[in-house]
Amino acid sequence: MKPLLQSETFVRIVAPLAVGVVLLAVWEIGCRLDSIPVYLFPKPSDILASLIKNGPSLLRALLITLRITLQAFAAAVVLGTLIAFMFVQSRAIEVSLFPYAVLLQVTPIVAIAPLIIILVKNTQLSLTVCATLVALFPIISNTTLGLRSVDPGLASYFRMNRASRLKTLVRLRIPGALPYFFGGLRISSGLALIGAVVAEFVAGTGGRSSGLAYEILDAGFQLDIPRMFAALFLITVTGVLLFGAMVGLSRLALSNWHESEIGAEA
Repeated sequence: MKPLLQSETFVRIVAPLAVGVVLLAVWEIGCRLDSIPVYLFPKPSDILASLIKNGPSLLRALLITLRITLQAFAAAVVLGTLIAFMFVQSRAIEVSLFPYAVLLQVTPIVAIAPLIIILVKNTQLSLTVCATLVALFPIISNTTLGLRSVDPGLASYFRMNRASRLKTLVRLRIPGALPYFFGGLRISSGLALIGAVVAEFVAGTGGRSSGLAYEILDAGFQLDIPRMFAALFLITVTGVLLFGAMVGLSRLALSNWHESEIGAEA
């Protein structure tokens, strides 16, 4: 049995939590010693109090932002995977269309979000489209790279046995691409959340259909800085949970056969 300080559970869970507790304690003590006004930089206790006070409205906004995020993430996974499959089947198609995927990635979403919001009349759908565009490229890039990163010897073996493109894709390329695909999921899940929040900022929608971005804007207008930090805290926790879910999914799919996860558990 490994010593506690060297165990995987301690390193990956307990140690980061301990560091977080220390940082929060330093934050709280520093604000109290310097008597920093709450409207400039709130203490963790102020943020917690605001989170409890405004819990219902913040949780409702969180559910709306999370719904947009998950819808965009699912759309990005489906579209990105299909595009990657198309790229790997034809080098001409990849060379012709991949630059547009890069162009989509490097274009700031804040620049095109107003146009999308104008063209798409449904607000929630327009926000989902914006978040999908942000989350799409990592799926395309990683999956395409994985599908092309096959062992040359195995590829020659499949060709020697006259395997069809579909059989080669299903039995050779897809299994080899899974680590790259799950790596893209980890990146894309966070980008979908970022895209949803940025799109909400641009849209500036209010009312009961507003997400966490509107809560941040509204708190800023009212100088309710603790509520602003509380909304930011919920966004951060959501991003961490999404990343953790993708890590868990990757381990579940790869832990029994791929060396990347087998080595991580050693």
